[in-house]
Amino acid sequence: MGVERVQEIANFSKETIPEEFIRTTYEQPALTTVQGTVLEVPVIDLSDPDEEKVVRAIVDASSNWGMFQVVNHGIPHETVRKLKEVGKAFFELPPHEKEAYAKSPGSQSIEGYGTKLQREVEGKKAWVDHLFHKIWPPSEINYQFWPKNPPSYRKNNEEYAKHMHGVVDKLFRCLSLGLGLEGNEMKEAMGGDNMVYLLKINYYPQCPRPDLALGVPAHTDMSAITILVPNDVQGLQACKDDHWYDVEYIPNALIVHIGDQVEIVSNGKYKSVLHRAKVNKEKTRISWPVFVEPPADLEVGPHPKLVNEANPPKVESKKYSQYCFCKLNKTPK
Repeated sequence: MGVERVQEIANFSKETIPEEFIRTTYEQPALTTVQGTVLEVPVIDLSDPDEEKVVRAIVDASSNWGMFQVVNHGIPHETVRKLKEVGKAFFELPPHEKEAYAKSPGSQSIEGYGTKLQREVEGKKAWVDHLFHKIWPPSEINYQFWPKNPPSYRKNNEEYAKHMHGVVDKLFRCLSLGLGLEGNEMKEAMGGDNMVYLLKINYYPQCPRPDLALGVPAHTDMSAITILVPNDVQGLQACKDDHWYDVEYIPNALIVHIGDQVEIVSNGKYKSVLHRAKVNKEKTRISWPVFVEPPADLEVGPHPKLVNEANPPKVESKKYSQYCFCKLNKTPK
């Protein structure tokens, strides 16, 4: 098999965890989480007919929090339930079935079943396995990485992708209007209808020492925006005012993260959120983020209408693929 999966390590780790999963003291959740306070990030009703009110709420959340939750978003609860059902079923397959979808060693593609994602700082590993594959546009989809088992996996994921468009369009319209741009300009700056929707399933097995480990260490998302649904196991944390807090889940909400590309295009008005994932001793946590990304060869930079002498560009334009390479490999941007 070559790579030891965290799910297999978890099966044998009953009281302790291997040394490489123990985070440094400045990262350990037990030492760095503000206890007794749950972060109530803004909750926004996307069905509110008062568009100006929705825009104001999204601007405020994107500028001050970098994240928010949306309710009445138009994706049927049953569609979300089925997405979760087949994702969970995949990770419950025998190891050899999952390994059939593993990304090959040395592959430049992010797609596939795997464990390690980026260069690990100080040799520390994250307590998570994952599956990546693109769900939109059709020209970008590689079904080699879509599980054939459970049999309804493809149908349920395609259904979810279909409903995701309405949410993405509404969010980009509001983000665009909030910058004083035309409603379509933010989306166009990200590639328009050629934007890529990359689904990731994060599978965080039960962990005997959740006080010492992290499912995913602190990071901002490389994407434009990330739209995430979790299972019912708390684990998402956000950094607010230099402190780490648990994020409260709202039933049937989607969690939206502002990613690096929206921060870049907005020339810093919107902020990508620094976040991380905890693990749980009794329960397996799973989350389904969709990273909405510019096409790989698209050059992304501050929007020309947002740049002037008083507000010069905060970063240089760069191809999205180049940006991702630098970030994943921890090289200077």
